[in-house]
Formats: sequence, C-alpha cells, structure tokens
Amino acid sequence: MNTQETIDVMKKTIDELSDANSLKGLFHQHRDGNPMPSNKALEEIIELSRAILFPGFFGKSTVNINTLSYSIGINIERLHKLLAEQIHAGLCFADTKTEESYEEQCEQRDCALEKATKLIAMLPKIRATLATDVEAAYNGDPAAVSQAEIVACYPIIKALVNYRIAHELYNMQVPLIPRKMTEMAHSETGIDIHPAATIGNYFTIDHGTGVVIGATCIIGNNVKLYQGVTLGAKSFPLDDNGNPIKGIARHPIIEDNVVVYANATILGRITIGRGCVVGANVWVTRDMKPNTKRFKKEQTTSLDLEFINGTGI
Repeated sequence: MNTQETIDVMKKTIDELSDANSLKGLFHQHRDGNPMPSNKALEEIIELSRAILFPGFFGKSTVNINTLSYSIGINIERLHKLLAEQIHAGLCFADTKTEESYEEQCEQRDCALEKATKLIAMLPKIRATLATDVEAAYNGDPAAVSQAEIVACYPIIKALVNYRIAHELYNMQVPLIPRKMTEMAHSETGIDIHPAATIGNYFTIDHGTGVVIGATCIIGNNVKLYQGVTLGAKSFPLDDNGNPIKGIARHPIIEDNVVVYANATILGRITIGRGCVVGANVWVTRDMKPNTKRFKKEQTTSLDLEFINGTGI
C-alpha cells in the first residue's frame, strides 16, 4: 500500500467515525466554558475524603494529634474546591440545552458551590456512620486483629467511603458524579454499590468481591453480606416500546440484623425480615418472615459417604 492509498484509508475511516448517524448516544458535545467531569479530579476527591475521614491511614501527610487540625484544614480546603468544580461539571454534563446565558452559568456555579459546602458539613456525620461500619467488620471477623487493621486493609471500608459520600451527593441530585464514585470503588474493590441504595449503620461485607447492591435496595442496621451476594432485580416491567420502565422499586428490602452468606442471590422487591439468615448459594425471590433461615439442601455423594464411614482417602 503506497502513501496515497494509506492517506485515503485514513480519511475514509475518519469520515466514518465522524458520521453523526454512527454516534447516536455515543457522543457528548461540549459547550465553550463548560467542563467535563474529570476522573483524575474525582480520584483526588476520594483520596482527600479518605484522608479526612481516617487521618493517618490514607493520604500523603504524616499526621499526629498536634498537627491534625492543620492537616484536615488543608485537605478540607482542597476538597471543597475540587468538589465545587466537579459538581459544576456534572451539572453542565446533565444540561442538554444547546446554549445558556451568563446568568444561568453563574447559577450553576453557585448551586455547585452550595452543594459542595453542604457535603463538607456532612463529613462528621459520614465519619460517625463509617465508624459503625468499621466496628461491624471487626466484630464480625475472627481473623481481624484490630479496628486499625480493618481501616487499613479491608476493601469494604474503601467501598463504603465512596458509597456514603456518593449517596449524599445523589440525594442532592448531583448528576453523574455519584455514579462515577461508586464505579471507582467497584473497579478498586470488586464491590458494586449503586449510590441510590439506602444502607443503615453497622454494615459490612466480608471479603467483598462480586457483591452487587442495586439502586432501589433498602438495607437496615447491622446487616452482614459475604462475597458474591447479589441484591438485584427479578424482572423489569416494560413500556409500550418494550423497554424497561425506569425509576420503579425493583430491588430487595433487607431489614435489621440479617446475614446473607456467600453467592446468595436475592431478587425483586421482596422483604427479608429482621433477624433472617440466608445461606450460601441460595436463590430467594419471595419474602422471608422475620427470624427465619433459608439454606440450600445438601446432597450427599458417594464420596461423602466414604468419608463419613471412615473409608475415604
């Protein structure tokens, strides 16, 4: 292939990739002065949030009780600035108008600043809730040496920092940013929690990998999940065009003091009553009354019988 043929192929490819008909739903058109949410900035927001909520465990600074106030102050100032910028970017991303006036742009910036300030004010409450999650993880794992080890090592704490911040932003109707935050935790820990889900205090997930918690889940206090648990939707009502109807409650309600063991699947808008235990690999699609248990029946094999009878290897 000579030089002209190469140029022709590249030009044809560029034209095809730029064709509006091929870009439906795949192209976000920017307007001058309106930023796009930045993954790098959101990563810094999460890093700063973890350093503020758990000083000494996360972040780059070496802190002690004498420098703690100064360190948190520096981080809060930076966090507030980044939050305001990224919330503004999210608002711009969700705004589908082709043009907006200078006054409208100012209103968006003021709204972003207000929401960023509101989230900063919530950080003490978020830390208090996370403290209960750390306690639940420590009390629920005999292998845990200390609560410090939980904070430093356990993926559920990282996932919950992202989720609990994202959930507050979601409740403030901040577009896009909350979902990006929880997907960052999903990539980092393997734990997929939708920011719209409601989760109470003293919540933990042991090991964590492969857990999915859907958008309309409601989880009470003192709930423990194990790896591979799915709290999902059973089916989706369809509209006249055959597309799933959005915005309906379709995920489980898990009441207080429930334990769900590894790889259990709980589907649909059902209620798992207070004090229930759901065994490993169980498929649940109906309500469970409080203080009931559901386990998968064991099937004894010939090899099991050999071991039981003392004739196994």
